[in-house]
Amino acid sequence: MLPLRPQSQVGGLQTSLSLVSSDPILSPDEPRSNSDNLRESPAESASSLETWPTADAATTKKMENGKAEINCLEQKVLHRVSSADKVTLQDIARENVGTICEKMHRLPEEYLEELKNGLRVILEGGNGSQHREEFFILQKFVQGRTDLTAKTLVRSHRVQLEILVAINTGIQGFLHPSISLSQTSLIEIFGYKRCRNIACQNQLPADDCTCEICNNTNGFCNLCMCVICNKFDFEVNTCRWIGCDLCSHWTHTDCAIRQQLICMGPSSKSGAGPSEMVFRCQACNRTSELLGWVKDVFQHCAPSWDGEALMRELDYVSRIFHGSKDPRGRKLFWKCDDLKEKLKSKKMDSKAACRAILMFFQELEVDSVKGLENGESGRLIAPQDACNRIAEVVQEAIRKMEMVADEKMRMFKKARMALEACDRELADKSREVAELKMERQKRKLQIEELEKIVRLKNAEADMFQLKANEAKREAERLQRIALAKQDKSEEEFTSNYLKQRLNEAEAEKQYLYEKIKLQESSRASQSSNGGDPSQMLMYSKIHDLLCSVPSKPDTQGHPFRTNP
Repeated sequence: MLPLRPQSQVGGLQTSLSLVSSDPILSPDEPRSNSDNLRESPAESASSLETWPTADAATTKKMENGKAEINCLEQKVLHRVSSADKVTLQDIARENVGTICEKMHRLPEEYLEELKNGLRVILEGGNGSQHREEFFILQKFVQGRTDLTAKTLVRSHRVQLEILVAINTGIQGFLHPSISLSQTSLIEIFGYKRCRNIACQNQLPADDCTCEICNNTNGFCNLCMCVICNKFDFEVNTCRWIGCDLCSHWTHTDCAIRQQLICMGPSSKSGAGPSEMVFRCQACNRTSELLGWVKDVFQHCAPSWDGEALMRELDYVSRIFHGSKDPRGRKLFWKCDDLKEKLKSKKMDSKAACRAILMFFQELEVDSVKGLENGESGRLIAPQDACNRIAEVVQEAIRKMEMVADEKMRMFKKARMALEACDRELADKSREVAELKMERQKRKLQIEELEKIVRLKNAEADMFQLKANEAKREAERLQRIALAKQDKSEEEFTSNYLKQRLNEAEAEKQYLYEKIKLQESSRASQSSNGGDPSQMLMYSKIHDLLCSVPSKPDTQGHPFRTNP
């Protein structure tokens, strides 16, 4: 049988899965055609439902607090972002990559985070059909564009690319803050060149598979996805998945039952007659027996199951062998129903039920060996038949060895690819660290240079301030000197003016005195001759006025300006 389905995780995080099936899209290097229609995921099978894992109470509370903070931030962000710079999910889904990229580079981080949160709310589908309709519209816009190629997406903004990938795949895990895929990986996922399962991330087609499904179904990964519904989940070590012994493709048990791929078929040992329940792989159209596979799963995994998991696995086995006409298959069906009833009625605990089912498988194997011995003891086997049986056993052993070798080779290739990817990532990180160190050193030198310039400018400012203070003091001194000289010059001017006026007054006095004397002499002569009395009276007044003028005027006061 094919080894148990391996478990792959990335950082311990389980991501939300696709809500709708992916429509055919061309390679990222070629234009992508419009999808004909949008098909809702199969909902008939519980196994094929892809859901976000249930979070614990603490995580839920953190998410609620985060949403409350985001709502507060949204109001602040909207006030800072102009209407011309705003970007919506519809703009990202419809508009040109370069135009939206330029706008998003100008937007604050809070606004971009709000865009991602808005798309996460739509993908969670909390508002039912309205959110589903909004998602269908966004996905139709994205899948209907022909310009979204690898050459254009490589120039896109990081958040813009994450939103486009989340819309195209319907997986909100690409928007999770703790998941950071490289830009190349996101572009390959968008173009269906890499598995969209974040826990897988294999190049497609996985293991270079050349089957029709891997080559014709865009985005299908045979390592983690169901051949029928093309979905994946994180269930491992369970009967929920059935693997093909030959092509190693996996199928949900529910999907296989619904498509009637689990039915009676020829035994892989005898090769004749519908003797046991088999699984017919849709990828290679070959059959694998189921009883041995169920036995291997229970022997390897049942001891680690709790009561709920054991009940679920018994239910899967009951549904697988419900239509079995093989005696061993019927016995297994009845045994599973009996154990389920006992577990439901609490008549048996999970550990006892586990021991009982394992013991039942051992009894089936013993009964099979005894039946084969009894059949052979009743008749002689011809040499040719014996040789044929031996050849069949040898071929079966060789086939199983080849299967194991192929599986080991695939695991080796996968491990080598993972190692090479780690080496490349380590080299990239080393290069980034070196660049960051160089940038840090450059910034450090720039800071030191700026500090030198600042110190020089401070010294210059101090020097200019000192010179300004000295100039101010000198100006005050010169102002005091100027005021003193102005006062002195005004005093000298006043003194000279008064002296000049005094001299003029003395000269005028002397002139008038001489004139009066002359007039007195003439009057005396006229009086002797009998002059006019009124004229004599006038001359007398003029003489009295001249006599009243002081000979030395008082120069103590200033007639024009008072000295402060």
